[in-house]
Amino acid sequence: MAERATHRDRLRALEFEAFVAGAGGRLLHTATLLTGEPSQPPGAYVRAEALLRAALARTYADWDRLHGGDPYDRARRELALRFAREARRHQRPRGGLLDRLTPIERLVLVLRMYEEVGEGQTAALLGLSADRVRAVCARAVATLRASGAGRGAGPGTRGTAPAPRRTP
Repeated sequence: MAERATHRDRLRALEFEAFVAGAGGRLLHTATLLTGEPSQPPGAYVRAEALLRAALARTYADWDRLHGGDPYDRARRELALRFAREARRHQRPRGGLLDRLTPIERLVLVLRMYEEVGEGQTAALLGLSADRVRAVCARAVATLRASGAGRGAGPGTRGTAPAPRRTP
């Protein structure tokens, strides 16, 4: 019986390691965007790494309860919830692209634009109405555009052209 439990634990650890190897980089980039820490030089994002470590620890603890669910969604959800709880620590500008945004604006923008999470799913995740998520996202985009940061390669921008003008 102990052999069977050891094998199951080893298999669980291997599955989780494979998940982290595949998704860890993207999750770290998401955490870096949320905390507003610079992504260069390596090791400069201590808070992002701590946030990710805590989110992955919780995901690993719940690994057996995923029952075929997407572990990436679970880890991203935990990352977003932990950031929201600790947002007051991340309000200091750090020179990043998103430093002009409030923590909730940063969180909504990263989820909607970078992670491409739907409006309804973002609203449910954060406990907000869909209208509130839409308003926060629009305000964040307007803030970035007003500062000139929206013209560069920001989250969710993939070489998109400006919206076409409507002619009367």
